[in-house]
Amino acid sequence: MSQDTIGADISKDHIDLHRLPDGRRLRVANDRTGFAAILKWIGGAAVARIVYEPTGAYHKAFERCMISHGLALAKVNHGLARRFAEASGKLAKTDRIDAAILARYGLLLEPRLLHATADALNDLKELHVARLALVKDRTAAKNRAKNLTQPLLKRQNASRLRQIERQMDDINQAIMRLIEADDSLKARFLILVSIPGISTVSAFALIIEMPELGELDEKAAASLCGLAPISRQSGRWTGRAFITGGRATVRQALYMPALVAAHFNPDLKAKYKLLTENGKPPKVAIAAVMRKLIVLANALLRDERKWTPKPA
Repeated sequence: MSQDTIGADISKDHIDLHRLPDGRRLRVANDRTGFAAILKWIGGAAVARIVYEPTGAYHKAFERCMISHGLALAKVNHGLARRFAEASGKLAKTDRIDAAILARYGLLLEPRLLHATADALNDLKELHVARLALVKDRTAAKNRAKNLTQPLLKRQNASRLRQIERQMDDINQAIMRLIEADDSLKARFLILVSIPGISTVSAFALIIEMPELGELDEKAAASLCGLAPISRQSGRWTGRAFITGGRATVRQALYMPALVAAHFNPDLKAKYKLLTENGKPPKVAIAAVMRKLIVLANALLRDERKWTPKPA
């Protein structure tokens, strides 16, 4: 039996939907009444996926409602969807057109479906964003402390630093409680922290910012966090490969673990030593260790097993 693909363009006030292959359309309010109308419109039809773009806070209630009713959702990157539209020759941009483009994107490319843990991941994401903001605040406060001379300002800055540390501890505990409350997330966490160099905070970032980990092949895992070398070759000319794009938060979360692993993880230590001895700059060698780490994490999560040292 053929299954429908639905594109949903979500804004603050409305949701525009486009269904393929029949091309039916619907516009509803972005509220509970609108969600009920969507469910009635879908009826008993078999739906392969509802494709939509993240829109800040505006998509979250829709997402929770559709998941609670057992519908398959695919949340796609806005930039990729826009480039798909341009490649399809659709330069105009309206809510109705965007919904149709998303439906066609889902039908042709079959993007990855959200996990059953998507609701918990939304809550974790919100906490993680707040944590990253506090990290920036802490760095700024520490930098200010180097230049302050007035006793009052020094006291206020020190007080702010203590407050930031308390708030970060509270957020870390809240993230840990949410992970421990979900068996799947808890299992992923224990696998990640078993890898030498991956700390609790790094595991938080990998679980929250890269939920696809464990379902990808090696190249896709490295590419998704911007650590896969991009080749440049045309005719007889071959340029230097480089890394770019991907999820910066994941890359940042892997940097310190890679430094630790380069000294204490036997396999990655050997990799780092080999690269530097062959003339590779230390930053290039660390990027290679980061790539090895994400590939290792992906393999362990796929196989549902913890890291164990190789026998001598």
